[in-house]
Amino acid sequence: MTVLPVHSSEPIVPAADAAARPSPLLGVYRQPPMELVRGAGVELFDADDRAYLDFTSGIGVNALGYADAGVAAAMREALDTGLVHTSNLFYTAPARRLADALVSRAPLPSVFFCNSGAEANEGAFKFARRWARDLGGPAKHEIVALRGGFHGRLFASLAATDRPHYRAPFRPLAGGVTIVEREMRVLERALDAETVAAVIVEPVQGEGGVRVIDPEFLRDLRALTQERRVALILDEIQCGLGRTGYFFAFERAGIVPDLVTLAKPLAGGLPMGAVLLSAEIASAMKPGDHGTTFGGGPLVASVALHVVERLADPELLAHVREDGAWLGAELAAMAERTQRIRAVRGIGYMWGIDVMQPAADVVTRAREAGLLILTAGEFTVRILPPLVATRDDLARGLAILEGALG
Repeated sequence: MTVLPVHSSEPIVPAADAAARPSPLLGVYRQPPMELVRGAGVELFDADDRAYLDFTSGIGVNALGYADAGVAAAMREALDTGLVHTSNLFYTAPARRLADALVSRAPLPSVFFCNSGAEANEGAFKFARRWARDLGGPAKHEIVALRGGFHGRLFASLAATDRPHYRAPFRPLAGGVTIVEREMRVLERALDAETVAAVIVEPVQGEGGVRVIDPEFLRDLRALTQERRVALILDEIQCGLGRTGYFFAFERAGIVPDLVTLAKPLAGGLPMGAVLLSAEIASAMKPGDHGTTFGGGPLVASVALHVVERLADPELLAHVREDGAWLGAELAAMAERTQRIRAVRGIGYMWGIDVMQPAADVVTRAREAGLLILTAGEFTVRILPPLVATRDDLARGLAILEGALG
């Protein structure tokens, strides 16, 4: 056996041989037969240098597209300090600056940083239960989620996720979590003041078919949760940070939740999640109640600060609202023209179309034609362009999509 020196730059296995043998990566993803090697703007390129217009944004992560000069500069500047990681045993300025940037844009004064959206939701459940225990004792611990919601794949977040085929192999899931219909009369029965700690809602259900929750529904729910002393958690992991044309999706409804969870675009592709908390819930948490080794590290927080400032730019948000409305109108016109789309739903740069064939087939044909799109259910195609995509970019993608409908 040949042993390579530790500092060798040579690959252990030649690329051609690596491609030919079975992958050691755990087979939990069905990946298409191409290797992505670089990105620029709103395009990705494979190993054959073929370009793909990206309407997935890395599942909502790459809001600023690829090879963004500002993100790259923020990374280099952070690396130059030599502080990639210190743990949360020590104070570092980047986390504080990022926290200030977030709370200055929301009427929620505290932030907890973590590493992903699922972790953010798990943290929010813990924070709500800690607060509720002080309020009503151990009996007040139930978490209520809505039909169609997707909140992650950890045990509590999976229990709140309405995907039977995701849940079934891992039962029993975390207890004390219930999924109910998206109806106010159902919630009025479900949100028992004595037993329910929190209800979690996506203002736009992304994985659930891109279903925009009506602002009036959110206002009524906010009133109900305040009356019953139930924490309202808004999961903005996919729909927050500019995706709807508002920095926070809840701004559209004119409400203030008790907790908001963020992730996906927060750190420009680096792993980061966050939970924003009301003063009342934050005051219930004590040192040792929760923690994370990596969350809010100086490198990731420095990059996230740059991303947050960019995504909060009023001009960018106006662009997403205006061109997003144009995108929705064009999709509606495509539905009328082709008679191959049953329904169009969405807001900003987040749209879903119900198609009359398996959505996976449309995704495959679009990819073969140079457009990357997503599914959101068996018959729903999801469109998540980078927020920097221009109207010309959108028009180019729509032309490919129409061809992919067959």
